Amino acid sequence: MAARDLAPDEHRLHVGQGTFEVTDRHDVVLSTILGSCVSACLRDPSTGIGGMNHFLLPEAPGSGGDDRRYGVQAMELLINGLLRLGAQRDRLEAKVFGGARMSPGLMDIGGKNIAFIRRFLDHEDIPIVAECLGGEQARRIHFWPAMGRVKQQRVSDPSVIVRERVLARPAAPAAVGDLELFE
Repeated sequence: MAARDLAPDEHRLHVGQGTFEVTDRHDVVLSTILGSCVSACLRDPSTGIGGMNHFLLPEAPGSGGDDRRYGVQAMELLINGLLRLGAQRDRLEAKVFGGARMSPGLMDIGGKNIAFIRRFLDHEDIPIVAECLGGEQARRIHFWPAMGRVKQQRVSDPSVIVRERVLARPAAPAAVGDLELFE
């Protein structure tokens, strides 16, 4: 969605990888581009308070548990941000997107992200009222939190596919002297 596609009184906020945005403004549109990553669009329909996150992987390996690129941290930050603005936890509803399998033959990060988001929202008693998960193509998401409206567009931009292949590739061992260290 180009800036010219916005209504004159709307403001677009891009939600990049490992970030989130929350708003109580009725003139804000949140947007992101997803491949294997997942975005949760949460909102309190009574107040119009809503937000979006964009996480890369379901959980952190080792000690990276406070990194917001990972599902649990991304979801906790989003929920806490909504509550700080005045949303009520028991009224939250979710629309979830992403989790494509961008590179057949490599690790299915998208599938792991999908399993995580469904499990997390079920555990937190936040209903999923709409979803478009999986597939093999990237998507651009626009979310109007005040109205709960979402627009999805399929993306075939090669740069998105290249970025996703890098995320899915196992880390190469790092050589140090005569030792090989594996992550």
